[in-house]
Amino acid sequence: MTEVLLKELTNTDIDWMIATGHQREIGAGNILIQEGKAADFLHILLDGILTVNISQSDNNPLTRAFAAIEGDDIFVGREIARLSRGEVVGELPLVGIRTTATIIKAVEKSLLMSIPQKQLAAKLQQDVGFASRFYRAIAIILADRLQSIVNQLGRNNVAQGQPLRDVLFILGELHDSDIDWIMTCGTQQKIPANTVIIHERGPVDALYILLDGIMSLSITEDERNPLARAFAVIEESEISGREIARLSKGEIMGETPFIDGRLPFATIKAIKDSIVLSVPRQQMAVKLQQDVGFASRFYRAIATLLSHRLQGIMSQLGYGRRVYSQGLPLAKDVEYEDELNDSVLDGVAIAGKRFEWMVGRLKVS
Repeated sequence: MTEVLLKELTNTDIDWMIATGHQREIGAGNILIQEGKAADFLHILLDGILTVNISQSDNNPLTRAFAAIEGDDIFVGREIARLSRGEVVGELPLVGIRTTATIIKAVEKSLLMSIPQKQLAAKLQQDVGFASRFYRAIAIILADRLQSIVNQLGRNNVAQGQPLRDVLFILGELHDSDIDWIMTCGTQQKIPANTVIIHERGPVDALYILLDGIMSLSITEDERNPLARAFAVIEESEISGREIARLSKGEIMGETPFIDGRLPFATIKAIKDSIVLSVPRQQMAVKLQQDVGFASRFYRAIATLLSHRLQGIMSQLGYGRRVYSQGLPLAKDVEYEDELNDSVLDGVAIAGKRFEWMVGRLKVS
């Protein structure tokens, strides 16, 4: 994790961040970011250790009982992750999320580089090359974080049934010309029921957009090493897996290999006959290298998607949640953790129209 920013950013990028930001120390036990609050700074952890905690601040006796059973501090919350040098926190405002669902606290005296959100947002708007490199780095860090949480908690049924965010976050970030390119290079494919299009820890040949149908996302219970599982896939041996989510019309699949070449952490299989738009990996990789503007928008979209997936899991894990439940009235005095800001909502509305236009143009029935 420490090397992600150094690998992805240029010396000029890092010089700008140093000149714009300031170093600060935070003492052991101090809270850096409080749940439900907007972050005014992007923080890069230079030294020390931070914890990510899920709030359990609830007056409900049952909540306190569960916290006591699990050995958690009712005021600080349940620790679900530890962050070390090179990690980034406070990135949510840059991808349109108002507040965080977690508490970030220092375990020991820690050194941070803090960059004002307003100045960073302006830089991202003005410098497309910097934006491409920065959002790619953020996407890598978020993908690592998401995979770690799924590995740690998903196999214990914690993340089961967590819905994944869909294509609206992708199309909301892209330009019309980007979408035209995707449709031109993509191929519409019919996927029969029970067909696996992505194998856990296997190679991914394309970026897929689910145009119609239902697919399952599952993680293996097989404890064999990745190479043994890969050969089992090649030999078409059956590998048991546990479903953790179902994907429906509009979902994006196979996006993480485009970030840094990592292998997928889950298997995706068609539950019923489905239709996908398949964009070849090689053509996509060339486009990302040659078109910096497209790359900056694509990586920002992926970072946004991963952020919402992480926030969804975090909100699900918390005892004292402030997430909206379907069918219930909205409270005017509550800011929900999964609430989107106005600009993102506008983007999602536009993206919805773009997706329907895409489906209509591809004549998906």
